[in-house]
Amino acid sequence: RGVVRKRANFVSSISDDRGAEPTYAGVPISEIAADETLGVGGTIALLWFRRRLPQYVSKFIELCMITTADHGPCVSGAHNTIVAARAGKDLVSSLISGLATIGPRFGGALDDAARMFRFAFDQGFSAAEFVELCKKEKKVIMGIGHRVKSLDNPDARVVLIKEYARKHFPQTPLLEFAVAVELITTKKKANLILNVDGAIAVCFVDLLRSCGSFSRAEADEFVENGVLNGLFVASRTLGLVGHFLDQQRLKQPLYRHPYDDVTYLE
Repeated sequence: RGVVRKRANFVSSISDDRGAEPTYAGVPISEIAADETLGVGGTIALLWFRRRLPQYVSKFIELCMITTADHGPCVSGAHNTIVAARAGKDLVSSLISGLATIGPRFGGALDDAARMFRFAFDQGFSAAEFVELCKKEKKVIMGIGHRVKSLDNPDARVVLIKEYARKHFPQTPLLEFAVAVELITTKKKANLILNVDGAIAVCFVDLLRSCGSFSRAEADEFVENGVLNGLFVASRTLGLVGHFLDQQRLKQPLYRHPYDDVTYLE
C-alpha cells in the first residue's frame, strides 16, 4: 500500500527554526546580526517581504518607525494604554487596549491613503480632479488633515519623510501628486495638510514600485494586504510599551475622569 502524506495544518514561508539556528527568509540570524547594513529595517524586510532590500529601503523603514513610535500621552492609543496600566492591568493587556484604538481615525489610515492616492494617480487624474471627485462623492481624503498641525505649524515628521524620499528614492511620483493635492486642500483650510500617515503611505508606494525589488503587481499586493498599517502597529507598539513602563515607574493610581469634563445630556 502507498503511504498517504498527512496534510500540513500550517504553511509558512518567512522563517524556519528546524536547523541549528533560526532563519528569516533563508538567512541565518547570526548572519543578520553580523551584517551592519541590515539592522531592524533589514530584518523587517526579510520577515515581511521575504528578501533583502537595498540599504536605503531598510533605513526608510527605520525612519518610519522612529517618526511614528510615539506621539505623546494624549492620543487615543497612549491614552488607553495609560488608563489600563493605572487600572492595574499587565503589560500585554494594556498594550492591547492601546492597539485596539488604531483604525481609520487614529493611525490606521495608511493603507486607505495609499489606495486612494494610488488609484487617482494610476487613473491619470490631476490633483484638482481627484479633490473634486472626493468632494462629489463626499469622501474624506485619507492621509490629509491634522487636528493640531497646519501650514503655520508643520509636522516635523512629514518634513523628514519627504526629505528622505526625495533624496534617496529613484522616483517619487505619488509623493509629488499628494503634495499637489495638499496645495489645493490647504487653500480651503490650513490644517488640511498631508499628514504623517499620508506621507508614509505615498512614499512607501513609491518605494515599493521604484526600488527594483518588486513587480508592480507585488508592490500593489503588499498594500492590499495591509503592510502599511502593519508598519504603524509595529512602531507604535514601542511607544505604548514605553507609556506602560512609565506609569509603572511613576506608580500612578487608578484614573477616574473628572465630572467637569463630561457634558451630561438629559
